[in-house]
Amino acid sequence: MRALLLVNPKATTTSERSRDVLVRALRSAVELSVEYTTRRGHAATLARAAAESGVDVVVTLGGDGTVNEAVNGLMTAEAVLSGLTGPRAQVLPALAVVPGGSTNVFARALGLPRDWVEGVSVILEGLRDGRHRVIGLGRADDRYFTFAAGMGLDAAVVRRVEQARLRGRTSTPGLYFRSIAGQVLTGEDRKAPPLSIERPGEPAEPDLGTVIIQNTAPWTYVGDRAINPSPGASFDRGLDVMALRGLAVGRTTRTLAQLAMRKGDPSGKHVLHLHDQEEFTVIASRPQPFQLDGDYLGERQKVHFVSVPEALRVIC
Repeated sequence: MRALLLVNPKATTTSERSRDVLVRALRSAVELSVEYTTRRGHAATLARAAAESGVDVVVTLGGDGTVNEAVNGLMTAEAVLSGLTGPRAQVLPALAVVPGGSTNVFARALGLPRDWVEGVSVILEGLRDGRHRVIGLGRADDRYFTFAAGMGLDAAVVRRVEQARLRGRTSTPGLYFRSIAGQVLTGEDRKAPPLSIERPGEPAEPDLGTVIIQNTAPWTYVGDRAINPSPGASFDRGLDVMALRGLAVGRTTRTLAQLAMRKGDPSGKHVLHLHDQEEFTVIASRPQPFQLDGDYLGERQKVHFVSVPEALRVIC
């Protein structure tokens, strides 16, 4: 069995020594090549080339951003997918994820241990036993995502956190909570919510201040606490949506408190829930922040979302 290990050398929870241990462990089970990412988008390029060269498994060591890039590389390997009529998962390499980031939402949603050493043990057992799971993905225009996407407030918070980390701040639950509070109190969209959702054959849902899309549950973690706007979301179904009508400080604060305290699904007239959606489009009256799998991708005014069933085999 041939495998490629994609290493993000900036992964926050691993060291050079731990990476050497991982390489030795994987080489006991597979014929292994190792590549280090050097720039944004590099993991996608490496994963695509690996798929087209006939690799059986792509292993990532990094955070959710590295996983997202690897998935996009696999899902766009045209030399493998040309002429395919059935599910892509049948012909693409399997994906194995070693948690190396600060949050690791995708790995934890699969039930993998948060500790990378324990995660490697699970992956080795899965490789030896041929154990895997076929999961669905989401697609936003031409970009795939594994667990979540967002426009509006959600993505603006991701942008604030990324900017703070570039200034040397450490990613902590406190940083996220301060970023949320700062965005809610100073955001410009409270009085004129800019977002709407359009679905085939359904009336439009206007006047939305933020749209959170989930391909699985939870949406994210703050430390050990799972944050779950749409707990019914699953890799085995379509996309789930939670959106807020407007961003009035009082109502938005109460909704965020419900999420943080895990007191059931957020509720109220200002909360919109959509379950198991095959496709929809989010449209903004002015450019809005946009994120996929926790990575800020700039501002957009229109994004088309599609559920892609049976897309990928994952070692778990």
